[in-house]
Amino acid sequence: MDVYAADSRRYDSMRYRRSGKSGLKLPEISLGLWHNFGGFDAAENGREILLRAFDRGITHFDLANNYGPPPGSAESFFGSMMERDLRPYRDELVVSTKAGYGMWAGPYGDWGSRKYLVSSCEQSLRRMKLEYVDVFYHHRPDPETPLEETMGALDYLVRSGKALYAGISNYGPEDTKRAARILREMGTPCLIHQARYSMLDRRVESGLLSALAEEGIGGIWFSPLAQGLLSDRYLSGSVPPGSRASKAVFLKPERLTPAMVKKLNALNDFARDRGESLAGLAIKWLLGKPETTSVLVGASSVAQLDENLRALEGAPLAEGELSVIEKMLGLPE
Repeated sequence: MDVYAADSRRYDSMRYRRSGKSGLKLPEISLGLWHNFGGFDAAENGREILLRAFDRGITHFDLANNYGPPPGSAESFFGSMMERDLRPYRDELVVSTKAGYGMWAGPYGDWGSRKYLVSSCEQSLRRMKLEYVDVFYHHRPDPETPLEETMGALDYLVRSGKALYAGISNYGPEDTKRAARILREMGTPCLIHQARYSMLDRRVESGLLSALAEEGIGGIWFSPLAQGLLSDRYLSGSVPPGSRASKAVFLKPERLTPAMVKKLNALNDFARDRGESLAGLAIKWLLGKPETTSVLVGASSVAQLDENLRALEGAPLAEGELSVIEKMLGLPE
């Protein structure tokens, strides 16, 4: 078995941003293990992607208890990476995981009770072969459990040493402010909020971004390519075999309307004029937002990861360019 040694130049080109008002910095691009790292995926391909990411300065790896498929398998894969390759570098890594969606049968394997969150965190630590995670998130609001109980569980996990920081995900603006106040009063500030944000999904701009700024919480964005729409896969208007749209789970084929294809091609032409890919433009657009701490990307290959990392190259988007993009995004669908 080959012995991994991290690239000595891994911190030369990556930039890092402070998460809210905390002392923790995250790489501008982080790697999410939602897809392509589960039990149905080739483990060696996942290993190559993960190690390439670290060699390029990506120190933050984001998971959840139900990532896979099957649920739990992404964390188990990461645990195998810790044992095989990454243990010597643990102090350089920021590992996050979450709980809040259905994970096991019965009344205690879902949502936001203290029972579920504490049990889930302990299970995640066993799967990942870790003594602690750096960030533990509540994955979504629970309409039935008091927010004080859910935030109290996050506070307990930090105080017990099972997590260093607490975060929330998929919360609306008002719930975000309430959660932040509860955690602050307990002495465990909310470090970060993880939400869906892209050129084609801008719901966070309706109150959440201002809430994060008000509360001093960092923002990390998932699905920056809108489930692949903001890539070169759908520019012809057809659905490639094996693509997200072909599976019709997270990206529905009906979203690929003639108007959407026109918009995507306009954005792609703009990106090419800048010497960039559409995916790179989409990530760079998010990195230009002052509320952005990090952008979470996925990858099915080393080549795709490297393509996403090219968003860090070249000049940031100027005000005039942002205005042009805004007009393109405003095209009717």
